[in-house]
Amino acid sequence: MHGRARRVATCSCYNFLFTLKTIPAQGEECLARLPQRVPVSATKPAARPVPGRRIGIHTSVAGGVSKAAERAYHRGCNTLQIFSTSPRQWKPSSIDAAEARLFLKLREKYDLRPLAIHDNYLINLASADPVIREKSIEAFRGELERAVLLEAEYLIAHPGSAGGGDRREALVRFIVGMEHAARGLSLGRLRILIENTAGGGGALGCDHQFEEVRAILRLADRIPLGCCLDTAHLYQCGMDVSQAAGLDAVVERFERAVGLDCLHVIHTNDSKTALGSRADRHQHIGEGRIGIEGFRRILNHAKLRDKAFILETPIDKEGDDLRNLNTVRGLVAPEGGRSGAAATERRAVPSPAAHAPRRTVSRNRNGREIVQPAGNRA
Repeated sequence: MHGRARRVATCSCYNFLFTLKTIPAQGEECLARLPQRVPVSATKPAARPVPGRRIGIHTSVAGGVSKAAERAYHRGCNTLQIFSTSPRQWKPSSIDAAEARLFLKLREKYDLRPLAIHDNYLINLASADPVIREKSIEAFRGELERAVLLEAEYLIAHPGSAGGGDRREALVRFIVGMEHAARGLSLGRLRILIENTAGGGGALGCDHQFEEVRAILRLADRIPLGCCLDTAHLYQCGMDVSQAAGLDAVVERFERAVGLDCLHVIHTNDSKTALGSRADRHQHIGEGRIGIEGFRRILNHAKLRDKAFILETPIDKEGDDLRNLNTVRGLVAPEGGRSGAAATERRAVPSPAAHAPRRTVSRNRNGREIVQPAGNRA
């Protein structure tokens, strides 16, 4: 990436020193979290969860995955996202079985659910390069295995990049690669969530009608799938979710193309770059192009309130993660309260479907509706 801001910081924690190496200061790269100076043995959280909502943040696993559960709890989270290995190298990390069991106990103790794991940034299952493709399939298999070990609800994956090649062929490669990686593996309750992208570098999953995401869910019906929407990516690929009308239009198109029952996680990030820039740079909540009022509408939208909101905001200085979480919590309207956002206060309008001929509706394992006219029942 261009214009990387790098810095070296020295922190003190529990009477020993460690050096943080070249921490990127912005964008999604900040998810390679610095070891956060949080007293993980603390018994009281710095904030309380919002009743009836699931709000969390991408959390460091420095010191072991169990420390991530403690850090999330200390920040007042009741959901979290982690990396299960380094996101920027092919060589995987291993997770100790005892550490995994402790992590599960802490998740239950602190009511941390769902757990989302973000896959390695190097993975590109849509690649036409046979070497990259082979490495990607192997790495994604490892992601699945670790997610199953940790009993994660979700593994979040970008659909990859077509580069300058045919996008339809890239979609097929992504689906086949995903199925290959999962072959013979019992996924339990794990669901793979396909995340929308900003669209830079030929990335899949950025079209305004959500046709590419819909195609993946329809064609890869052997694997339990769902979706994750990133607010910054929506804005960066040209969907203006900062405005009430733009947000409503996005929700309506997604509902029509994919279905809101397939949406499980919303990555809650402001955008450092302009509308339609296709440049993936995250910003602190309210300090970017989407803005405070934009997030007030997103967080309180009647059709989104039941989703898990997970932040991936940058950490430019100590405490930024808690400050961003507190900003989000402060924007959430009380249960049954009014948000003040036009997008959440509109009267329900009868759907045209209410006057359509009766149909038989069933669903496949990924939640997609399979519709037959009443006269064509099997």
